[in-house]
Amino acid sequence: MLTERIKVARGETKADLLFTNGRVIDVYGNSIVQQDVAVWQDRIIGIGPGYRAKQTVDLQGACISPGFIDAHVHIESSMVEIPQFTRAVLPIGTTTVVTDPHEIANVLGYEGIRYMMDSAKHNPLNVYFMLSSCVPSTHLETSGSQLRAFDILPLLESKWILGLAEMMNYPGVLNRDQDVMDKLGIVGSKRVDGHAPGLSGKDLNAYIAAGVESDHECTTAEEAEEKLRCGMYIMIREGSGAKNLQALLPLVNQNNERRFMFCTDDRHPHDILKEGHINYIIRQSVRLGLPPITAIRMATLNPAEYFNLRLLGAIAPGKMADLVIFEDFESMAIQQVYKNGKLVASKGKPVYKVPDYKVNPVRSSVNIKWLEGGEFQIPATGKKARVIEIIPDQIVTKELITPVSSCNGLVESDTEHDILHFYVLERHRATGNIGKGLVKGFGLKQGAVATTINHDSHNLAVLGVDEHDIEKAVITLNKIGGGIAVVCNREVVDVLELPIAGLMSHQPLETISKRMHKITESIKALGCELDDPVMLLSFLALPVIPQLKLTDKGLVDVSLFKHVDLFVK
Repeated sequence: MLTERIKVARGETKADLLFTNGRVIDVYGNSIVQQDVAVWQDRIIGIGPGYRAKQTVDLQGACISPGFIDAHVHIESSMVEIPQFTRAVLPIGTTTVVTDPHEIANVLGYEGIRYMMDSAKHNPLNVYFMLSSCVPSTHLETSGSQLRAFDILPLLESKWILGLAEMMNYPGVLNRDQDVMDKLGIVGSKRVDGHAPGLSGKDLNAYIAAGVESDHECTTAEEAEEKLRCGMYIMIREGSGAKNLQALLPLVNQNNERRFMFCTDDRHPHDILKEGHINYIIRQSVRLGLPPITAIRMATLNPAEYFNLRLLGAIAPGKMADLVIFEDFESMAIQQVYKNGKLVASKGKPVYKVPDYKVNPVRSSVNIKWLEGGEFQIPATGKKARVIEIIPDQIVTKELITPVSSCNGLVESDTEHDILHFYVLERHRATGNIGKGLVKGFGLKQGAVATTINHDSHNLAVLGVDEHDIEKAVITLNKIGGGIAVVCNREVVDVLELPIAGLMSHQPLETISKRMHKITESIKALGCELDDPVMLLSFLALPVIPQLKLTDKGLVDVSLFKHVDLFVK
């Protein structure tokens, strides 16, 4: 095969495919060149004139780019299986993703990771994995599994495993937690991704010195600049719940742009369908003033080199023929996508055959303790309480200390001041753990909303005005095996079944998007004005993102990294 490849590259025999009259995005030379591109089998074989091919594609002046790479994504947040995710993102230019399966790993452990890896087989999308480093993410919650270093060590031998995923437990790094030390010690030459919002000074130095090389949690240019100076790679995130592109892009310049990549982290179905995926981030970046080739490089060559994916990221001889054809940078309208030299999408639609490959189903994952009544009441043991205050479009929250309403010794929801009851129920082992708290900023005037998508341990989260509606929403999710439920006046208004670990559906992404739109409208009809209420609700229990969060074990002050009382004395 190698000798034949050389013969084709020299023009002695025909290539399989020849692209002519195209504007080639040269990510090495920082230019756009009018060149032919020859492809043989799954590789780019040559660039320039004089090639002959069995098939010629006249691009008529369109741009031809390397396939786009998402440097950090949790596919579970799309709420669909990998084959359905592929059919959604491949036609809009994403040919490679680097995923951290820690959502399903926190529910099903090793079984969940194997399920995702098996689901990725035989799909025309490169799905590389970073091994989940924090299962559970902290000791402050109950997850469905626990992965130690010896659990994940065998997986590191796979070529599809690129390293250790986001090390969220940065206090564990700084305090030299033995489990964290063991995981950092087994990675070898593979990458270690970071997750350290707000970390600075000597603590940041120690975190990086431990081997952590990147971060996708920067929310300000100042934070990203310090991490750049310390040698970190910065993944600029533009997801559904956290949008950092506009804040961080001004930091990118010709001297440092090779240290930046794009990622989506968590992106909901309707955002993928409405706006796009990595193509959307490129388009927005250009609109905000980033040079177009720089934007393409940050979506291709930079992540390819960071993850040591030597055959990806550029249009050059010997690289994989993962190619994206588009008209212009303003619209980033994708005309065609080629994967390994084969046409897989045209005019926004997949044209490949759906793989006939069956993956063993995962076990049921919603197991809550039998409810006996009174679980969804909060005794008023003080006059002032710590309230989780939502910040729209951000997954960080504030801590609000404020007087709360009570009656007959029990805290009441206060819709006038937008303070609602909030509970997190352990749903993996039926322990009966229920964390109790209060939330401001969700906006419900009546009813309740519950979900089993609840980062990172994915216990059952429910908030609402009335305890009976809250109980009904919880019971509904327990019956259907996970998903999202909206209840009002003790009646189920809307429900979305997510039987795969309580996180994903077997349905196409378009179907889930429509269902999610209907869910969102149902929640807004109850008074909520947030753009993506389910996404924000799903992060209210994540105890590694400041400031105040709630887990099944109680209220967490993230800055102190410990549980605190609901009421302030």
